[in-house]
Amino acid sequence: MMVSALIERELSAETFPIRHGVFVAIVGPSGAGKDTVIGYARALFTDETRLEFVRRVITRPCDAASEDHDTLADAAFVEAEADGAFAISWEAHGLRYGLPADVDWSVANGRVAVANVSRAVIPVLRERYANLAIVEITASPDVLAERLAMRGRESRGEVLARLARSANVTLSGPGVTSIDNSGAREVAGERFAELLRKAVAFSDMSGLI
Repeated sequence: MMVSALIERELSAETFPIRHGVFVAIVGPSGAGKDTVIGYARALFTDETRLEFVRRVITRPCDAASEDHDTLADAAFVEAEADGAFAISWEAHGLRYGLPADVDWSVANGRVAVANVSRAVIPVLRERYANLAIVEITASPDVLAERLAMRGRESRGEVLARLARSANVTLSGPGVTSIDNSGAREVAGERFAELLRKAVAFSDMSGLI
C-alpha cells in the first residue's frame, strides 16, 4: 500500500523503539468496559489534536453493539497485513485485529496514540515504542459476568470459560496502571483522562529533547 510504504521510508532512519510520542495500550477482560472508558475520554478531548484514538481494523462486521471499527474479510486482512498496512496485528477469539501503520508515524512525531489491544501483544509493543503506558481496565467478577451475559453473544458456559481465562492473566513490568471500572463510568473515565493528560505533557517534553 502506498501509505504504508511512505511511512516505512520516513521511519527508515528511526531505529526502534520509536520515540518522542507515547503509545497508550488499553487492555483488560471482556466486559470490563474498555470501550466505555475510551469513549468517555474521546468525548472529553475532542479539541486535543495531540491525542489520537486509534480506529482498529477487525474481521468482524460493525454494528451498534460493538465498537466503531473498520471491517475486512479474513483474506483481505491477510493481504493487507502482508502489504504492511498494520503497525501491530494479532488474533483473538477467532478474529483478526490490526492497528493502522500510520500509528508509528504519529508516535514518531510526538503524538499520543491510544488503542485497545490484546494483552498478548504487550511484549511486541514494549519493543516497538520507547514510551509505552499500559492501562488495564478491570471490574469485579460479578460485574464482568453480568455485562457479558447482557451482550447475549455467548452461552453461559462460554462466558464462564472467558472469565476463567481472564483470571489467569496477569500483567507485569513497568508502566502498568490498573483502573477499576466496576462503578460509574465517570470515576474510571476521569482516572483515565488524568493519565492521558500526563502522557500529552510527557510527549511535549520528549519532543524538546
